[in-house]
Amino acid sequence: MSRARILVADDDALTRELVATVLAGAGNEVLQATDGPSALRELYSSRPDLLVLDVEMPGMDGWATLERVRDLSDVPVLMLTARASEFERVRGLRAGADDYLVKPFGNQELAARVHALLRRGGGGTTRPEKYEDALMCVDFAQRSVSCEGREVALTPLEFALLRTLLEHPNQVLNREQLLELVWGDEYAVSPAEVKVYIGYLRRKLDPELPSRAPIETVRGFGYRYRSGARRPAQRAGAA
Repeated sequence: MSRARILVADDDALTRELVATVLAGAGNEVLQATDGPSALRELYSSRPDLLVLDVEMPGMDGWATLERVRDLSDVPVLMLTARASEFERVRGLRAGADDYLVKPFGNQELAARVHALLRRGGGGTTRPEKYEDALMCVDFAQRSVSCEGREVALTPLEFALLRTLLEHPNQVLNREQLLELVWGDEYAVSPAEVKVYIGYLRRKLDPELPSRAPIETVRGFGYRYRSGARRPAQRAGAA
């Protein structure tokens, strides 16, 4: 199995360092996060092959973090907790966790469970370098964008927003998810900021008729990129 990238999210520094040391000693690249929001940001930016997630974290706990993770990714998740009851185990598995490890745990058991999850998941994923469909061609490394053969100049924030939508084609992302993935914090700016930048992006992609750009508003839910399809014109102000 190739070297895996593993994200460890735990507010307790001793536990986090222990897990990181064991997994790095097995030949893996290990990333660390101290809470739920930073784990979500790292998950998006680094695309780990596996997430080791503590349940008892302050603020956004492991359950809330897992729920957000499953909105966006099928990355294998190993939950860590001090609670050994059957109810807690079942809760974790039903919430979308792939395995559940009770503290204190042995180093060999941790390594074995992580190895099994990575093997089951096929060793991980890589972030695409390019995106292309009938309308859009985007080189993420070069930060170049063209729409129907026309070069499009975007600001860094507009590019990050477009990239997020392209990496989840035909999937509805709500404003809170976009704030986390693009701005890095659900509470950093007003959700209205998302609507403003969606409007900017539509005007860049189709200056003649922004409402025809392939970014669809799903009323009451959020936005999605409709892969390779032009939309019919819609009323002004529908963003």
